[in-house]
Amino acid sequence: MSFGTAVKTVFSKYATFSGRARRSEFWFWALFLAIVWVVVSIVAGPMMASGIDMQTGQVGGSYFAGTALYAIVGLAFLLPNLAVTVRRLHDQDKPGVLVILAFIPVANIVLLVFMFLEGTRGPNQFGPDPKAVDAPAAPQV
Repeated sequence: MSFGTAVKTVFSKYATFSGRARRSEFWFWALFLAIVWVVVSIVAGPMMASGIDMQTGQVGGSYFAGTALYAIVGLAFLLPNLAVTVRRLHDQDKPGVLVILAFIPVANIVLLVFMFLEGTRGPNQFGPDPKAVDAPAAPQV
């Protein structure tokens, strides 16, 4: 799965928590999010910095605009990020509720390790193997 295909897939399954996601889908999505956050930081960081009066410590409008930009982008990507993480857990035949580990300090490392592990080969309780679906059909003899 390519970078563009992975991002399109995650957006097309914006709030779909059922099914399975390949490692490439998850990690290309993670790369996309990293790029988005760098761009948001380049835009919002200076806005926030210019909105603080260093003499008095008071904050102005541009500080709140930068904060709002971070919040809007974060909320926009929260649901698809949770969904692709749950689908990635499903690929390993693990329950999606393990996504809660992301919010527990130190336990989130366990979730990170899960994201690196290969998925279950063949179908499992969450659906068909996504690698098998993408694989070209065997030639007919």
